[in-house]
Amino acid sequence: MTLTGRILLLVLLALAPAVAVQIYNEQALRASRTDAVRAAALRGAQGIAADLNDFADGARQTLDILAEEPAIQNRDARACGTFLAAVAERITGARIIVVTDRDGSLVCNSRGAAPGAYSLADRGYFKRAMATGSSAIGEYVIGRGTGQPTIQFAHPLHDASGAINGLINLGYDPEWLGRRLGQAGLPRDATITVTDRNGTVLVRLPDSAAWLGRPVPAGFAAGLERTLEGGGVAETPGLRGVMRITGVVRPEGALDGITVAVGLSRDLAFADIDAATQRGAVLIAIGTLIAVLAALWGGRRFIRGPVRQLLDAARAWSAGDLGVRSGLTGTSEFGQLGRAFDRMAADLQRHEESLKAELSRSQALQEQQVTMLHELNHRVKNTLATVQSLARQSRGGEEQVVQLENRIVALSKTHDLLTRRDWTRAPLRQVLENELSPYRAGADHVILTGEEVDLPPRYVLALGMTAHELTTNAAKYGALSTDEGRVSVAWGVSRGESGARRLRIEWRESGGPPVAPPRRRGFGSRLITGGIARELDGEVRLAFEPDGLRCTIDVPLECEAASFSLFADTSRRTAT
Repeated sequence: MTLTGRILLLVLLALAPAVAVQIYNEQALRASRTDAVRAAALRGAQGIAADLNDFADGARQTLDILAEEPAIQNRDARACGTFLAAVAERITGARIIVVTDRDGSLVCNSRGAAPGAYSLADRGYFKRAMATGSSAIGEYVIGRGTGQPTIQFAHPLHDASGAINGLINLGYDPEWLGRRLGQAGLPRDATITVTDRNGTVLVRLPDSAAWLGRPVPAGFAAGLERTLEGGGVAETPGLRGVMRITGVVRPEGALDGITVAVGLSRDLAFADIDAATQRGAVLIAIGTLIAVLAALWGGRRFIRGPVRQLLDAARAWSAGDLGVRSGLTGTSEFGQLGRAFDRMAADLQRHEESLKAELSRSQALQEQQVTMLHELNHRVKNTLATVQSLARQSRGGEEQVVQLENRIVALSKTHDLLTRRDWTRAPLRQVLENELSPYRAGADHVILTGEEVDLPPRYVLALGMTAHELTTNAAKYGALSTDEGRVSVAWGVSRGESGARRLRIEWRESGGPPVAPPRRRGFGSRLITGGIARELDGEVRLAFEPDGLRCTIDVPLECEAASFSLFADTSRRTAT
């Protein structure tokens, strides 16, 4: 073999390990991305199913509360219809609320239909709810009371002895439900398909108008069944035949018969890897061309030492160490060949590091997504628990309803404040301003005095609700009910005997109507004292002095490390 042939062979030997490393790294990255996309599809389907469960729980709780209305219990058709019409207007997404007797005949509905105008006895959800005595979601139907596509959620009614004597069901707009599920934070290319037990599409994003109420193709339905049998995630054709990595979940309980499928585009998921592969191929091709040209030029002379150096470098590259260089310099042919090899190895090393960095970023994004889903689930559960507690304590007349609405609005404002700060911390002054700013009638009407104190989310929520109750009481009965009244709030941070930091807040009213201690302890007082004691392990002292209410709040402040345990702490408190 000629010298040129030997050098060309050496070039190929040197390139082979680098190409093998490139291929191996690409395959490893593709395998990792495949696992990540499959997990994301399944998590997406589970998240949609969890959202549907929350929706079902909310509907069940709403119907359970409505079932206590005397007009419904007494089957007073006129009063019942008027009541349901008022309630339906306040429920987002609701199209109709219907009450039937145990035979399925209409008693009343929110649309004002006459008793007995139609029957629901043949509806599947009616039969399941009456047979099981539990809530049930219906199939896609054209509502008899609305003439529009409706998803019905039914709940049994009981008489004084506990026997089922009828049904109350809430009909939702499927397109509204689709818009709600579309806010789940899935990738922009994701598809969401929700079908009923008959295989009819309840929700489809995108293309809702094209698929709503249509039965899914047999091939798509068979693919969903195979996916469920295979662990809940697989690559299968979508509704339009496009291959997608699809996660499938079939909830139980009240959602029995519902199937949730979330599909992710494989092409879009691997777009960055394909681009990186193309760049790598170009780099390898350019490096190979440079190496061959340099080898042909260096083939004019045979120098044992440079050849040995190249062989040593090739062995190192074969072992996967792309950081090794040939060490050849100078203006000779072999010097140029050595530099060409070194450049090629450097390009390959940079590409390998780029692939590793991309893999690391993918793993970090996956972990971040899991953390965000857990945090979102936690925040939603805590918020629902708080609203449920307020609702239980606020049953009664219209005044109690207004109080409940105001408390929920206050909770929402506090949530908005935390959301603007990514749920990390928020200043105490801003929490107080949220509640007191609407009542400022002058420069000294409301006075806030204290150092800058940033509070963790748990403190912000508890102190926000406390400030709301104090402000509401002052606006109704205290200093904020008159132009001459004044409210002063002062706070400070000090260290107790144990060295722990404590926050002390003093709320003082003056210039308002004379104050007398209440005859009984109301829900607002219980919410203030109980919330601070339960959530923050603090103390509240209320002094009903003649010249104005005085409230002193003393709570321990968490250290920075402890604030990161908020997830676990608040989860335990909510469960309790």
